[in-house]
This record gives sequence, structure tokens and C-alpha cells, in this order.
Amino acid sequence: MIQNQIELIESKVQSAKGIPEETKNELIGLLSTLKSEVGSLSKTHGEDADSIARFADASTHEATREDKKPELVHVAVQGLTSSVGGFESSHPTLVQIVNRIATILSNMGI
Repeated sequence: MIQNQIELIESKVQSAKGIPEETKNELIGLLSTLKSEVGSLSKTHGEDADSIARFADASTHEATREDKKPELVHVAVQGLTSSVGGFESSHPTLVQIVNRIATILSNMGI
């Protein structure tokens, strides 16, 4: 389920208009790593993994829509960043990936 959700996010990014190819490629790579990290997290923290995937989806949706609303991008990205709170020591790569994704999406929403 979570894997499929992240694959849908990858598709949204790939088909989004107005995003430079370099940014798309970076996001796709980060999402691929996120898929792996969230997959392992889901074995022990299923609800948390689901929240991360859902916030990633909401953030991507808001940052890639044609009629961007910066306040919605901000709220969604803030939720994404908050969703990994508490995993800094146990899943540092996950936190780094989410923070990088959040930064890119925030910059797109400006």
C-alpha cells in the first residue's frame, strides 16, 4: 500500500509541468530512497510510515499543482517534516530524505 502510494507520487512528479528536469530527477531519486526507508519503517511503525507517505503525497500535490497556494504548500510540507519527528536516532536516513524532499517542495511552492 505505502509502496504504491509513493509510486503514485513519483508519477505526479514525472508528469508535473513547470518543474525543471534536474529537480524532477532529484525528487524521483529521493522518493525511491523514501520508498525503501518507509518500507522498512512500516514493519515496526505502520501508522507512522503511512502518515509519512500521506504527507509526502499532500506536499507533492500542493507543490506541483498549477495554481499554487503557498500557504497550503507550507502546511503540507510542515506536516511532512513533522511526520518524521522522533526518528532522528533510529532512522536518520529517513529523516534526511524527508527533510530534503520538504526543502525542494517548499522552494517549488514559493
